[in-house]
Amino acid sequence: MLVTEEVEYNDGDTVCKGFIAYQPSVSKPLPCVMVAHDWGGRGEGACSKAIQLAGMGYIGFAIDMYGNAKLGKDKTEKRALMTPFMQNRGKLIARINAAFNKVVQLPEVDSEKVAAIGYCFGGLCVLDLIRSGAPLKGGVSFHGVLSPLDGESTKPLNAKVLILHGYDDPLVPIEQVNQFAMEMTARKVDWQVHVYGQTAHSFTDPNANDDEMGLHYNKLADQRSWQSTQLFLQDLFA
Repeated sequence: MLVTEEVEYNDGDTVCKGFIAYQPSVSKPLPCVMVAHDWGGRGEGACSKAIQLAGMGYIGFAIDMYGNAKLGKDKTEKRALMTPFMQNRGKLIARINAAFNKVVQLPEVDSEKVAAIGYCFGGLCVLDLIRSGAPLKGGVSFHGVLSPLDGESTKPLNAKVLILHGYDDPLVPIEQVNQFAMEMTARKVDWQVHVYGQTAHSFTDPNANDDEMGLHYNKLADQRSWQSTQLFLQDLFA
């Protein structure tokens, strides 16, 4: 039986509600994997992934980017929650750093062994956490937005990066992937990009089926990307 509970933390006046999962027999601090949710908010998907990571022997921590664990019920609400962060990347960086700063203070967590994974909007959150210079070991983006911050920077980054991308993703064209690769190379990052053919956006979400937005689940890409993530985490924390 895993321990699961909400963990509150603050970003300014905003109360955020993270979700932590870990094995009760923890006798020493363990590596932690933060989970950054998609545009819908810190819902069942992010919490389930934190639980899955806890079952693998990590501390799983689903972060709350919107505050008070707000959830969008439809595309309109989800877009309204996400847009302020897309338009103000400084706000995004402050919010996810608040989560990181909370995580490294938790007694269950080995503060020198923290990684982050993120889905769609959450993938961008993970990458911006890395771009901000936060001392995490590495990050994984599943069908995430890769657009850079304003102003080019060549300041080296220490975190390792794994990008898991669908070649047919209409929201993140392959040109954006190439630009991201050039950015990471300039910043001397140990980076990987895995591109899956016949694969669109949201390929890890079994409920994704939206022709208009190009969102489609792909079981094979889902399985392959998770296998790659497991190997990436093993390497990070070795």
